[in-house]
Amino acid sequence: MEDQETFIKGDISTGCRQRSDSLELTCVSMKSDWSMDGPLEFKERHKSTDLRTIHIDKSNSSESSCVSMKGNRYLGSPGRFKGSDTSTDLRHYSQLIKSNLLKKFRCLYEGTATQRNPTLLNEIYTELYITESERRKTSNEHEVRQIEKQSRRAATEDTPIKCNDIFRPLPGQEKTIRTVLTKGVAGIGKTVSVQKLILDWAEGKENQDVQLIFPLPFREINLMKDKTLSLSDLLHVFYPDTKDMEISSDEYKVLFIFDGLDECRLSLDFKSKVKLCNISESASVDVLLMNLILGNLFPSALIWITSRPAAADLIPSECVHRVTEVRGFNDPQKEEYFRKRISDQSLANTIISHLESSRSLYIMCHIPVFCWISAAVLEKMLSEAESGEIPKTLTQMYTHFLILQTNIKHEKDYENTVKDEDMILKLGKLAFQQLVKGNLIFYAEDLRECGIEEKEAAVYSGLCTQIFREEFGLNQGKVFCFVHLSIQEHLAALYAHLSLMKNNRNVFITLSSCPLKHLKNALNVSLSKLHQRAVEKALKSKNGHLDLFLRFLLGLSLESNQSLLRELLTQTGSCSYNKEKTVKYIKQKIKRNRSPERSINLFHCLNELGDDSLMQEIQDYLKSGKIKETKLSSSQWSALVYVLLTSEQKMDEFNLKQFIGEQNTADEVLQKLLPVVKESRSVHLRDCGVTEEGFIALASALRSNPEHLKELDLSGNKLGALGGNMLSDLLNDPDCKLEKLKLRDCGVTYKGCAAVASALRSNPSHLTELDLSGNKLRSSTMNLLSDLLKDLHCKLKILGLRDCGVTYDGCAALASALRSNPSHLTELYLTGNKLRVSDVKLLSDMKDDPNYGLQMLLF
Repeated sequence: MEDQETFIKGDISTGCRQRSDSLELTCVSMKSDWSMDGPLEFKERHKSTDLRTIHIDKSNSSESSCVSMKGNRYLGSPGRFKGSDTSTDLRHYSQLIKSNLLKKFRCLYEGTATQRNPTLLNEIYTELYITESERRKTSNEHEVRQIEKQSRRAATEDTPIKCNDIFRPLPGQEKTIRTVLTKGVAGIGKTVSVQKLILDWAEGKENQDVQLIFPLPFREINLMKDKTLSLSDLLHVFYPDTKDMEISSDEYKVLFIFDGLDECRLSLDFKSKVKLCNISESASVDVLLMNLILGNLFPSALIWITSRPAAADLIPSECVHRVTEVRGFNDPQKEEYFRKRISDQSLANTIISHLESSRSLYIMCHIPVFCWISAAVLEKMLSEAESGEIPKTLTQMYTHFLILQTNIKHEKDYENTVKDEDMILKLGKLAFQQLVKGNLIFYAEDLRECGIEEKEAAVYSGLCTQIFREEFGLNQGKVFCFVHLSIQEHLAALYAHLSLMKNNRNVFITLSSCPLKHLKNALNVSLSKLHQRAVEKALKSKNGHLDLFLRFLLGLSLESNQSLLRELLTQTGSCSYNKEKTVKYIKQKIKRNRSPERSINLFHCLNELGDDSLMQEIQDYLKSGKIKETKLSSSQWSALVYVLLTSEQKMDEFNLKQFIGEQNTADEVLQKLLPVVKESRSVHLRDCGVTEEGFIALASALRSNPEHLKELDLSGNKLGALGGNMLSDLLNDPDCKLEKLKLRDCGVTYKGCAAVASALRSNPSHLTELDLSGNKLRSSTMNLLSDLLKDLHCKLKILGLRDCGVTYDGCAALASALRSNPSHLTELYLTGNKLRVSDVKLLSDMKDDPNYGLQMLLF
């Protein structure tokens, strides 16, 4: 998978303290999400997980017919070991594996395998924010953009899941969890979560009902993709201590952990008809894994797969029983990280305050690896009272980080076989070429193409490092990558900038493919032209993979960052540059771009260039309350979206009326602000005069992010048939978590109400409040509502039916529903309906029922 991404940790001496002098030198390097995720330490032991309570459904005939060739036994029968007593041998092998995993995962070291600078994981681990996630179509946005969106959801009501509880159903859930897929962007903490679970198990703290855990990282498995062997052989290769063990049991809990699906180079064809049931039967590695995940092999085994979001869809939904998402650090966890990471608490306070003062930096701190980068830079700058401006932008932070890592190389007194600027240019060329191709894992031949020798790369291990396969006896392969995607993007931008400044070359223009008539312009390069070409390339990218690269490239052109580069490079070149020309070009792109959402990254670019004129105008309008009175240009609308989405005050509640005035119609405003609507948990459009056109746009926005919306108020807008169908589609979505729906005085027709009621019956468990007041409802409509209230999964607590023309038949239907399911409804409003005493009596007579939950009944 050439376009997949992974990262490993390098030599960050300033980012680590050696906590023990007596640590055994048996630590292994963790790739990508490692301990940069911070000081992550559980406060208490979680005793609730009991994987023995998980029952696997073996009714599937394909599984039950799978027979082991060993002793002609079913896989479901007791396992056998090459020894006399099965239970004794199991304990022996279990303890042996625990001992080896404990040595391997108890600590993290920084740098290459030969440098050995270990840090105990338990002393630096900070709890991550992990939630159960819906299996939805993967976002096509740059991962930093996803993080920026998640930052607005840190205070949501999602139920966090402890890492050690991922196989345990949440309260109220009744489902078997065999296979868990955990997704999260690079550097967010997936791999360190894996390491923590393994360490807790090996230390005897958690999940002791699991006898065997086999971590099988895809990075390691890739090296065996051309092999033909059995599952038993595969385990023996990775875990030689098990070679005398016949692993053919489902009486024991076994957990397979496949870390880094995004790194997978195997062809996982889940439509393949090749079926394996015997763990001693040989096949290609991809077939082995596919059958293991499907449950044909080891149907009782637990499976944990981690992946970046872009690769999560490689595993079919029907194979996954739970999807969790690692969201990195929420705001309290950010603070906890820095307080653990920085021993001087006064300094930690200063660092936290500085990061909070820059919204773009603080948002990035959701990514643990960025916390590590920031801590490494700011601790050195502030503690040593260095001169110069403290980083306030991403470009400044990463340029300081590059300087820091280069200085570390000098402090370690490595043999100076290559000049810093030459090596940085080589690394930058590698970063740029692979970024453009979408490759974020590279091999020795990729390095050689850029003139990099493997030993040279190891010297700069803070930026580019290698993993040797010695711990598994697989010495034939090395994998190279950067510490994090953002590091690669910064180096790529630096390469593009220096190529122009030093060699007068625009990296986006290939002269061999340039038409002759454009050759003169191609040779007449300037920094402004480079920036314009980069802006065009980034806007054309469907997945935004050049967005952060563009921010860095523009930021590097500032004189403040040029000064920093002079500390790093003896020759940076020179080139005439008019910043205002680039700013003007970006503003033109914002003006012409019809999608405010696509313009968000351009505003980040303006921020890197130090231009906030558009944003300042909007902020002034918002502060003065004159936003409604102003006829905004398309650029200003985009600026408003940017300001609202990046505001320190999380705008969980969107009220359309705040932005509608004589200058703008409701439909116009709604369509301009749809990116904000999508990120709001509560959307209020009461009495705004939204028409059919506006509802079409609204429906599209809400369906793109249905799990986030909790409250929708459409009161006072004439929905008609279209509105009813729109709501029906939204409510029918299994991902919809809407809790409050207000449709007062909306002219809801019978068909509209029928559509809404039908949708609620198919997905009734989330809605707790429904207001249909002011809509003339027929008796047949009341029957639909009655059927909904009878549903045992219905959680409706508040039902508003004021001025709805409810008759005796309607009251009778409601009473019937409440008698059959009386406990959930607590408030019922029927004022304004011409009801008789006998109608009221139907409901009031139920008050003596001990299960009757109604507390408020108004006629």
